[in-house]
Amino acid sequence: MENKKRVLFLCTGNSARSQMAEGILRRLAGKDYDVASAGTHPKGVHPRTIEVMSEIGVDISAHTSKDVSQFDGRQFDYVITVCDRAKQQCPVFPGAAAIHWGFDDPADADAGRRLDTFRRVRDEIHGRIRMFLLANRD
Repeated sequence: MENKKRVLFLCTGNSARSQMAEGILRRLAGKDYDVASAGTHPKGVHPRTIEVMSEIGVDISAHTSKDVSQFDGRQFDYVITVCDRAKQQCPVFPGAAAIHWGFDDPADADAGRRLDTFRRVRDEIHGRIRMFLLANRD
């Protein structure tokens, strides 16, 4: 059996974008990828994240926010930052390809547009992951 590629998604709070990316990649290619997510300053999974992911059939209700330090010493094939602040504060993971995808923080959206923003960011992440999978087929 082949080894799975290891991917770590990073953002600041590990509350929305990195959680979405983890859930989507696991759903689309979990047989080929070992996926985790973490934050530089974790603050709990945002309830809207769980809500918008369930809309596309991805249950992340059991996910928790993790600090990137929990992954010190672990080997990854890809470390993907999904916000600019995490890119600036990301520790080095030797041997990992460092990739940056900048997405808006949906939690920062105005209250009246927040749910729509969560959905838009989720869909943007979904599209980017599909491109990533196409580009990294063996």
